Amino acid sequence: MARKDSEGYDSYPKDAYDDPPQGPVGVHRGARPWGVRLTPFVVVIIAAVAAGVLFWGIFSGEAANLLRGRVSSSASSSAQVAQTTKAAGEDESTASAGADASASPNESASSDASASPSESASPSESSQVPTPEESQQVNKAAAISVVNGTAQEGYASTEAQKLVANGYTNATPMNPGDMALPGQTVVWYQNDADLATAQAVANTLGIATVEQAPGIGAPVVVVLMQ
Repeated sequence: MARKDSEGYDSYPKDAYDDPPQGPVGVHRGARPWGVRLTPFVVVIIAAVAAGVLFWGIFSGEAANLLRGRVSSSASSSAQVAQTTKAAGEDESTASAGADASASPNESASSDASASPSESASPSESSQVPTPEESQQVNKAAAISVVNGTAQEGYASTEAQKLVANGYTNATPMNPGDMALPGQTVVWYQNDADLATAQAVANTLGIATVEQAPGIGAPVVVVLMQ
């Protein structure tokens, strides 16, 4: 039997594979948002800018300056911490020293008690008139009367000559007459302005007592009683 040339797709009986379900053919993708589409471009631009900044910092030296600044900041922070620690240590040392000083009052008292007698003022020194103030000046031209209250002849003249030898130009020896004599050798001065001169005269003659006597007839009167 001869083969028919008209046999084709329609000559075979249809089965389940010849009637597929209806649906999309091929891969179907919907339209993407603009943000999703632009994201790759944005990433590329950011990467390019970062790379450019990095290369610029390396070749221009700015990266090295930034690194130095961080190192300097770290060093200054370390120095501040060291200073704070040192100050705290000094405060603790001061506090301990103060505690030691307050803990030994007996030692201070014993050291004060063991001071040599020469350092304390003697009774004669405490009874003397203090040194004249710096504002007062010695007047070696002032009238000075040297009164002999003893029985020794020429004693007043001798002491007056000592004053003249030390620059006093108006020292006069004299007898007491009816003057009321004191109980000891003394240098009297009339006014506060004469105190410096009277003290200087007493030092020259080795007299320990200097007193103010407003009623005397001269600025300074030396009364010799021994």
